[in-house]
Amino acid sequence: MILGAIGTTMSAIGSWIPSLWGDEAASLMSAERSLPSLFSMLGVVDAVHGTYYLGLHAWIGLVGTSPFAIRFPSAVATGLTVVAVTLIASRLSSRRVAVVAGIVCCILPRVTYMGAEARSYAFSAAIAAWLTYVLVQIISRQHPSRRWWIGYAALLAVGTYVFLYTVLLVVVHGLILLAVRTPKDIIRRWMVAVGVAVLAAAPVVVWAILERDQISYLDNTTQVTFTTLAVSLWFGNPEFAIVAWAFIAVAIVAAVRLWLRERTSAAPDESLLPTRMPSLTLVGVAWLLIPTVILIAAHVAIPVFTARYLSYCAPAAAILIACGLGWLGQRNRWILLVGTAIVVGAAVPAYVSQRGPYSQNNSDWAEISSIVGAHAQQGDAIAFDETARPSRRPRLALHTYPDGFTKVRDVALNVPFTRNTTWHDSAYNIATAASLGRLDGVHRIWLVEYATPQHVDTYDVAQLRDLGFVVSAKYTTYRSVIYEYVDGTVAP
Repeated sequence: MILGAIGTTMSAIGSWIPSLWGDEAASLMSAERSLPSLFSMLGVVDAVHGTYYLGLHAWIGLVGTSPFAIRFPSAVATGLTVVAVTLIASRLSSRRVAVVAGIVCCILPRVTYMGAEARSYAFSAAIAAWLTYVLVQIISRQHPSRRWWIGYAALLAVGTYVFLYTVLLVVVHGLILLAVRTPKDIIRRWMVAVGVAVLAAAPVVVWAILERDQISYLDNTTQVTFTTLAVSLWFGNPEFAIVAWAFIAVAIVAAVRLWLRERTSAAPDESLLPTRMPSLTLVGVAWLLIPTVILIAAHVAIPVFTARYLSYCAPAAAILIACGLGWLGQRNRWILLVGTAIVVGAAVPAYVSQRGPYSQNNSDWAEISSIVGAHAQQGDAIAFDETARPSRRPRLALHTYPDGFTKVRDVALNVPFTRNTTWHDSAYNIATAASLGRLDGVHRIWLVEYATPQHVDTYDVAQLRDLGFVVSAKYTTYRSVIYEYVDGTVAP
């Protein structure tokens, strides 16, 4: 569909500009491993991302590892999400609302962000959208054929492997089925399909439990704030969030008014009526809010929530915005057109900011690679700050943008990531590297430190000084400082 192609294009444009960041480094470096090495790692960490890593492993074997190449599958996934959203809205509302829902999904900040990121979130959103579309098709049929049940079970199982929390859609879909008084026979068949899917996905669920300490760090940071819930989950910036929530509020108020009117009007006994189709607003509200409430409530006891984990609910936000616009514009299409233009215009600043060189978690690894490549000489040594948080370590520039490091030797490397059971290298400090003879004959060494506007790390600085090296040049990047050290005993 045209809107799907637009969604893919919107996510793909400029996706190569932002520097890759920690989570994307995990994706790329995991995908670059041999399959035996990858499976060995998944037995220790990141089993919940194993399906995505396997897919990316096959993909980079065909197209390479450039930022655009590894991010493009996510852009395709956003296009598929847009198509599913459009079909759901078309089936449950008007063609006009369906088109608006597709347009909003194309430009929703969370969608355009995950569509330009080498992670599994765009795929989880696509699977969630198509799984919901299959549910709508099942509800619309008095006797759904076997292929719909097989498709539902398969999508749910695959979705759980791609992103574990996709399984929460079971609660969403169950409540939708109950809300529209679905016949017991269909509910029984749905429960069987869910049971088969959960059974098929049991291995990844078990591994997630075994590796739960991997996200224990979430307990040490404040994840649930007003800004996170109102803005960061799906809307990118406060300005877009205000516009989005306004239209979502209109959709919910309109749906409640309609429900109250139906409840108070003279009507036959609802128990005697055939199965009704769910309203588009009901689907959107359930999909948007139920997984959010479950994860936030669970986070009180165990660390399971951070904003990006609800990326697969972003299509529901697009649906609800379209419902609000559709209600306001039901009598005047110009109101609908103007409202849609306002939503698109409000999304532009977020879209532009996502395509900046440092927009992915302030990462500047492309810049580090460029500077080292421009100034290093053949045979120089290099070392990296190893005290920064693993996802922010400058060493990851070596693996994500290797072209700038072809002239230098990594003298501190201990065990490369491909032989580790984690996705990062282990490295010596400079003193240990020197004791092992790694610096013998080295007259120039580059040291890359992680930095913020308020602080610059000093890892290995004192040890290089003790070894007789002195700073001959310094280059400051967005989140790093690159020092050129030369052997003071031979320096001019």
